[in-house]
Amino acid sequence: MEDNLIFNFIKENKLTYFVGVVFMFLTSYIQSLFPNILGNTIDILKKDNFDSSSVKLNIVYLLLVAIATFITTYLWRNFVIVNARKLECSLRERLFDHFQTLSPDFYNNRKTGDLIAYAINDISAVRMTFGPAIAMSINGVAICIISIYSMARSINWEITLISLLPIPIIILFMMKIGTLIQKRFKIVQESFGAISDRVQENIYGIRVIKAYVQEEHELDNFEKLNQNMKDANINMIKVSSFLSPAIEICFSISFVINLIYGGNAVLKGSISLGSFIAFNGYLTMIMNPILSIGRVITIFQRGMASLKRLNDIFSQQPEVIDGKKRMAKDIKGNIKITSLDFSYKGSYEKVLQDINLDIPLGTTLGIVGETGSGKSTLVNLLLKLYNVKESSILLDGKDINEYTLSSLRKNFGYVPQDNFLFSASIKDNIKFFKEQFSNEQVEEAAKNSCIYDSIINLPNGFETILGERGVNLSGGQKQRIAIARALVKDPSILILDDSLSAVDTITEGDIIENLKEVRKGKTTIIIAHRVSAVEMADKIIVMSSGRIVEFGNHKELMNKRGRYYEIYMEQYNQKKQGLEVS
Repeated sequence: MEDNLIFNFIKENKLTYFVGVVFMFLTSYIQSLFPNILGNTIDILKKDNFDSSSVKLNIVYLLLVAIATFITTYLWRNFVIVNARKLECSLRERLFDHFQTLSPDFYNNRKTGDLIAYAINDISAVRMTFGPAIAMSINGVAICIISIYSMARSINWEITLISLLPIPIIILFMMKIGTLIQKRFKIVQESFGAISDRVQENIYGIRVIKAYVQEEHELDNFEKLNQNMKDANINMIKVSSFLSPAIEICFSISFVINLIYGGNAVLKGSISLGSFIAFNGYLTMIMNPILSIGRVITIFQRGMASLKRLNDIFSQQPEVIDGKKRMAKDIKGNIKITSLDFSYKGSYEKVLQDINLDIPLGTTLGIVGETGSGKSTLVNLLLKLYNVKESSILLDGKDINEYTLSSLRKNFGYVPQDNFLFSASIKDNIKFFKEQFSNEQVEEAAKNSCIYDSIINLPNGFETILGERGVNLSGGQKQRIAIARALVKDPSILILDDSLSAVDTITEGDIIENLKEVRKGKTTIIIAHRVSAVEMADKIIVMSSGRIVEFGNHKELMNKRGRYYEIYMEQYNQKKQGLEVS
């Protein structure tokens, strides 16, 4: 985390924190009046001819103390605890915002369950630290100071000193055990992340699990993770459970000391019975916050462990460098790639090698090649999802690195291989929650992606709510909705990354024909495994092992009888055999 993030929040809310702390001390002072009033009442009642009006007045005072304690406690909680909730909200928003800035490499190396644990458990632990834990600490310190002062000044400083001898032992013990709690809580959080990740994967992949009858295997894996989490929690409890009993033993010793020395002082007449009862009342008041220190330390150490985990996330910087020189407004779509090489982080193997490509405005470019040939990596670099070598990609004659990332990507319509749909209406999925697109534009995009008829046949049409990740749609329907999402923004450059693989060849042909019409004069890049999806392209490149091995249109490449011809004939023969079998 930016180290001063919490400090800045406290600084911004310093007035409410200050008022809250003032009410805390006021609460502690009011509470400290109770033992003294009670002791004074006992001394009055001991007299043979006690004044009943004084007793009644003291009872009124006790009621007023109770009411005042209620009011001031309510007020400080509204200031301090509410601020803690605001901090939690601020941290969660800041974390989510930070997630949006991080590059794909970050997500490639992190589990989703861990990221969920950061956003929920860790931030809640920080909130508990800077809310209830801080409040209990300040309140406890205030009560202890006021109570010890009252015991020493009003009753007997010698008995006070002797009775509080066990406290240094308590403090030393808490310091030793606190570090151990922090280490073990970190393990608990890590195990929570692992189990969250497993549950999420299981839910997403439930159809595959059932199809392969892997329920028992998945259950075994989950039981192991669940057992690990249970063991981690038990190990932490074994340590944290020492705190309260140890503190109680020390305070029991304090009460025994007080009974011996205080009782003897009452018998000698050094202090009154009322003072002795008041002393025990103050000792009990001290005991409660110190007993809660065990819980405070557990919360605090959990919070510090979570803060360290959050620090790790907030310290991650976007690896993709954002250009600051110009805004990518009204990009036409001229693309020129020169001597482009690329390797993924941590790998020396070149995924792309010496790519040279000129894509004039209005060109439809088809890209084919075997799996792992670098097709998707190439378009990822056009979107600048990874850092690009200086001047290796020019957009309208300008280095792609000069453009700000957000303005650059607004000029692209991108349909990735893994289409993601939100748990929202079909209309919102196509509009991507942007209100500038009218219903007519949404419907037109749906027609051009050949999904319109399927949508209007649903009970609620475009208002149909999709399940998580579009689970209630077929693969082809999801792809076509994703294509509609890209088309509705009418981008300068449209990229379809194997986005027609789940549709039949007839629908594929209809979509391609629609694209030819609506994409006239605009740049379109189509990556496909099926050659039929790129036959109509103005230019086609064939990629192999990160290189462009062939370039031309469909007719030219067929005449070369090279790799493109081989792919075409393989698919043609497969299709022919399929027809013969049927």
